[in-house]
Amino acid sequence: MVKPLTFKGDKKAKKRKRPTTETNDDDDAPERQEKQLNATTSSSKTTTTAAAAVAPNEVEGEEHDDSWVSADAPSDVSGPIMFVLPTEPPSALACDATGKVFTLPIENILDGNPATAEPHDVRMVWLAHKIVGTENYRFKGQSKKYLSCDKIGLFSASSDAITPLESFSIIPTFDTPGTFQIQTLRETFLTVRASKSSKANAAPEVRGDATEISFDTTLRIRMQARFKPRIKASKEEKAREKISRRELEEAVGRRLEEDEVKRLKRARREGDYHEVMLNLKVKGKHDKYG
Repeated sequence: MVKPLTFKGDKKAKKRKRPTTETNDDDDAPERQEKQLNATTSSSKTTTTAAAAVAPNEVEGEEHDDSWVSADAPSDVSGPIMFVLPTEPPSALACDATGKVFTLPIENILDGNPATAEPHDVRMVWLAHKIVGTENYRFKGQSKKYLSCDKIGLFSASSDAITPLESFSIIPTFDTPGTFQIQTLRETFLTVRASKSSKANAAPEVRGDATEISFDTTLRIRMQARFKPRIKASKEEKAREKISRRELEEAVGRRLEEDEVKRLKRARREGDYHEVMLNLKVKGKHDKYG
C-alpha cells in the first residue's frame, strides 16, 4: 500500500480501501520508500507531492497520519525527514535535482518555532536510512543521490554510492533535548554561517567543517509521524497529557484563549512545552503593559 507524502496546501485525494498483506521483509523498506519519492512541482508556491511507502506492520489508521513531528532520539530517524537549521528565520537543508545543497527558508512554521516546522517544498525532504551494520545514516535528496560532505567541508547530493563521505552520525545535543548534531566520519559537524556573497539578503551557507559543537551546529529533525517508533507512554506521561486548562492557566499566570490551550497541550506531547509557555508569558506581559 502506497501513501503519498503531502504538504500543507495540497488537495487531499479521496481515500480508497485496499486489501493489505503482511510482510516481514524490512530490508526492502528503504528501497520501496526511495522509489516512491517522485515529485510534481506546481506553480508559484512550489507546493509539491512526493510518494513514500507506508511503513511495514503499521497499526490500523496510522498509515493515514501525515502530520510531522520532532525526532527525540537518533533511533527515531527514518523515512522522509527535514533538517531544521539554526538560522533566523529558520531554514531547512535542501538540494535541487542537480545535487546542489543549500538552505531554504521554511514557510510552514508556527510563530517561528522550529519544533513546528513542516516542509512546503520537496527539495527540503530527505529520505533517511540507517546503514546496515553500523550506527551511521545515509540521506537521499530530491536529486535521487546521497548527501555527501567532501574533505574540505563542501556538501553535495550527487553520489550514487555510499562511502565514508556519504556516512553521517546523528548525535543528541547533551544540554538541549530534541536537538542534534550531524557529524561526518572525519568528526566535523554540519554548521551554518552567514553568506560571503555581496548580494543583499543572501541565504546562509551550510558547511561540514565545524570542529566544535555550537549553536550554529545544533539543529532539529522533523519527520512524518507514521515513521516514528511507537513507544507505550508511562502513567506519568499520560497524566501530563491530561493536564487541565486550570493548571495551564496557573502555570502561565493568566487566562488563556482556546488556541493557546491547544498549543500548550500539543507542546507537552512534542517536547517544547517550556518554550511555548515562556512565549505565552511574554505575550501576556506585552498585552498587559502595551
